[in-house]
Amino acid sequence: QVEIVESGGGLVQAGGSLRLSCVASVINFSFFDWVWYRQAPGSQREWVAIILSNTATTYVDSVKGRFTISRDNFKSTVYLQMNNLMPDDTAVYYCKPTSPDFNDYWGPGTQVTVSS
Repeated sequence: QVEIVESGGGLVQAGGSLRLSCVASVINFSFFDWVWYRQAPGSQREWVAIILSNTATTYVDSVKGRFTISRDNFKSTVYLQMNNLMPDDTAVYYCKPTSPDFNDYWGPGTQVTVSS
């Protein structure tokens, strides 16, 4: 049974930092590319950062230079280090693999709230 749990969110002032974790009970975790998404109130869900199985990374323009995605295959965990947070980063953050097998799967997410 697949389970993906995000954690590490919270309330932080603008300019602060948070580190999100995504622990996944997924067979062959290391073979997948992983994506962090976020969904702000009243907005569509958007991708934020991607890490490939070879550890190459890509970021949406709005977080480049501030967020860093990483992975620990031994711990089946994907991280998102978020620095210099801004109010526009306020959202629920989710992670999942890019595989079509997970198209309809979403974990509980973790709430990030950035106050100005």
